[in-house]
Amino acid sequence: MRSAVIRAGRGILWYLREATGEAKWHEYADRCRRQGVTPMSRREFERHRADHKEQNPQSRCC
Repeated sequence: MRSAVIRAGRGILWYLREATGEAKWHEYADRCRRQGVTPMSRREFERHRADHKEQNPQSRCC
C-alpha cells in the first residue's frame, strides 16, 4: 500500500513538473553537463524562454 502511494506521488510530481515547464530547466542543465558547457543561470534561462515565446507565438487548436 505504501509503495503505491509513493509511486502515485512521484507520478503527480512528474506530471506537475512537465505541465509547468519546470523540467525544461533540468533537461537544459543535464544537456550542458553532458556537453561540458557552462549553463546560463536559471534566471537567464527563464528570460530566454520567455523572450523566445514572445517572439515566436504559436496558436494552438483545441
